[in-house]
Amino acid sequence: MNMKQNRREFLLNSTSILGVGLALNPFDLFANEESRKITVGEIMDRFISDVPDGPFPQTVDTLKSGSRDQVVTGIVTTMFATITVIQKAIEVNANFIIAHEPTFYNHLDETEWLENDPVYNYKADLLEKHGIAIWRNHDYVHSLAVDRVQAGVVNELGWNDYYQENAVLNLPKSSLKNLINHIKDKLQVPAMRYVGDLDQTVSKVLLLPGAIGGRRQIDMAMQQKPDVIIVGESPEWETPEYVRNANEMGEKLSLIVIGHSASEEGGSEFMAEWIRKNIPEVNVVHFPSGNSLHIF
Repeated sequence: MNMKQNRREFLLNSTSILGVGLALNPFDLFANEESRKITVGEIMDRFISDVPDGPFPQTVDTLKSGSRDQVVTGIVTTMFATITVIQKAIEVNANFIIAHEPTFYNHLDETEWLENDPVYNYKADLLEKHGIAIWRNHDYVHSLAVDRVQAGVVNELGWNDYYQENAVLNLPKSSLKNLINHIKDKLQVPAMRYVGDLDQTVSKVLLLPGAIGGRRQIDMAMQQKPDVIIVGESPEWETPEYVRNANEMGEKLSLIVIGHSASEEGGSEFMAEWIRKNIPEVNVVHFPSGNSLHIF
């Protein structure tokens, strides 16, 4: 079993134990007695210093709660700072969550429209009560010399040998059906949506994790001419409709929609690895937030 499998097994076991409320703190297993005080802002600035042209004058990568000046007791990395993830952070005495996606249900994390909403207030009050800072690291992690979100999912899929640090991978020839089954197995996704012929032979893959927008997905498909486009998600009237029309006119083009969380979770896990390597005096654990949508 490799280190990644060991780490995943440990995290799954820790998450399971924490879920039933037993007093196991994963930080106790790798605590550093020589840890020094380091603030939220220092960690943010350290990561941003690795990003070409950072800091950006305009970015969604801002604090959603807490303060730059607060001393970090521990870090949780995740895709979405769900209430469950926040509660797990509380259980392990971590007061800093680094999330990849919005905390408050819109890209800019605007909250004025939510001020009288009980769901928003429950979450905001929970964060304030326990002094938890949330930093969204989206634009910066995507803007590293190598997009670590994309590289993360490539690693999870076992495609490192075919990765050239861009969105195109030339895989051994396979059928669309077999490719879907491979992704389901590696990313532990029970089902996913697709457009195309399951018997189509595919090799050239355009891999676009997350939701970069239908126009960008289609523009890149027009440029690269792949056999299959793999995305996290896309509005049904955009890329899925384009690929359907391509099939209707006889083109051999397919689309696989993984789901947003599964397509980018590897990037959130990278953040935990980055903390361990660059700020080893701070305890960090990765909690996968999982998919909000279930299949019936």
